[in-house]
Amino acid sequence: MLNDCKQKVELAYPCPWVYKIIGREQEELRAAIVEVVQARECLVSLSNSSSGGKYLCLDVELVVVSAEDREAQHLAFKGHPAVLLVL
Repeated sequence: MLNDCKQKVELAYPCPWVYKIIGREQEELRAAIVEVVQARECLVSLSNSSSGGKYLCLDVELVVVSAEDREAQHLAFKGHPAVLLVL
């Protein structure tokens, strides 16, 4: 991660991390979360939905143990067919 001065920000692991996953169906997104995080403990909450109700965003908070773990979780969410976008 880069801060405003373009310097790399160091994170101390393990640390909590929140992924915002965006999709069309809440049930499908929740199933995707179960598949991706597997037996890991996580907190899932509804973050937002579009005014027309076509899209919704769920926040997924879990503890990541390393930068590699954080990136692997991001890629796993990104690769799931129910997930349109991961932030």
